[in-house]
Amino acid sequence: MYPKQFINFFNGQGSTFLGAALGRLKPEAGFASPLLLCNKDHRFLVKEEVERAGIEPKAIILEPVARNTAAAIAVAALALARDDPDAILAVMPSDHVVRDEGRFVESVKRAAKVAATGKLVLFGIRPKEPHTGYGYIRKGAALEGADDGAFSVEAFFEKPDAATAQRYLAEGGYYCNSGIFILHARTFLDELACLEPRILAAARGALARSEEDLEFLRLDAKCFSTSPKISVDYAVMEKTAAATMLPIDVGWNDVGSWASLWEIAPRDTEGNYANGDTVLEDTRDCFIHAERGLVSTIGVNDLVIVDTPDALLVADKNRVQEVTKIVDRLKRSNRREHEQHLRNHRPWGYFETLNIGARYQVKLLHVKPGGTLSMQMHHHRSEIGLS
Repeated sequence: MYPKQFINFFNGQGSTFLGAALGRLKPEAGFASPLLLCNKDHRFLVKEEVERAGIEPKAIILEPVARNTAAAIAVAALALARDDPDAILAVMPSDHVVRDEGRFVESVKRAAKVAATGKLVLFGIRPKEPHTGYGYIRKGAALEGADDGAFSVEAFFEKPDAATAQRYLAEGGYYCNSGIFILHARTFLDELACLEPRILAAARGALARSEEDLEFLRLDAKCFSTSPKISVDYAVMEKTAAATMLPIDVGWNDVGSWASLWEIAPRDTEGNYANGDTVLEDTRDCFIHAERGLVSTIGVNDLVIVDTPDALLVADKNRVQEVTKIVDRLKRSNRREHEQHLRNHRPWGYFETLNIGARYQVKLLHVKPGGTLSMQMHHHRSEIGLS
């Protein structure tokens, strides 16, 4: 319920990941207002980030259920194509780091020119080491008559093992799939109609039956839930003849784990990144984030230590991807830490849970200037407010 898009303690840009993404393609550089799609449960977090960024979005569209990226992009393409069938979409996940934003803007504009010819462009990242956490693309022939460095896509590959990733690096011609796409709206919808018509039908019905709710647009749950749960890569990009790859070098990182954060973080002479109140003794190559109090280490290497108000994680830096095993155990134990953050956002602000007992719960309410709370009556509990 509080994913990495909203984390702001480190992303190298002084804002949350979402905030950085919102400011990446600015109106003064010739880009339209952003269209955001998010889980309905994250709507107030998203709205807060939009307000903090000082951006007026085209719309914030709420997904009633998760159906992966193909359905989400289909909704966006349909929404934009209503006004302009030749619209060009810059589809960006909101949890990536881009170091060279000026070069990124240039790359998007180059890709937009290619997309305007009816192509579906994805950004490829030249690997500098044998990464096993990304899908790969094999570069095909250069586009005929193109002077912008775009290539056809010869093949897509799943995340490789270490030996295969090493072979990709040695052979050359293989690029990591960034998950960032520049798409011609009409071409994308036409390809989706041929390749995955159920996704298009579900997206079209959900958008047609959507309802406005405050400053959000809620997709129809019944229609949207009929969409297959599939990524845009599987649904379209790996099947279409319009797929095109543009290599970019912009300091991109998808920050897929705490170890990824360590890789791009500023580190001391011992290779440590430490944020918060920390005292390190004989400690090397660690990622340490302290919010709750002092964190001290002695004689340890290659650890990730994350101490927040609701939980403490200590993990081998090379095994942090296995945090999903902890999440699975929490679910099986009917615990709430994997889904319930201490801070819960509402239209009027947010509340923090201070204490929970057998017959009571204490919350601290933070109300925005001008925010109002509704009056409520409960038959089985009492609410007392102190100010």
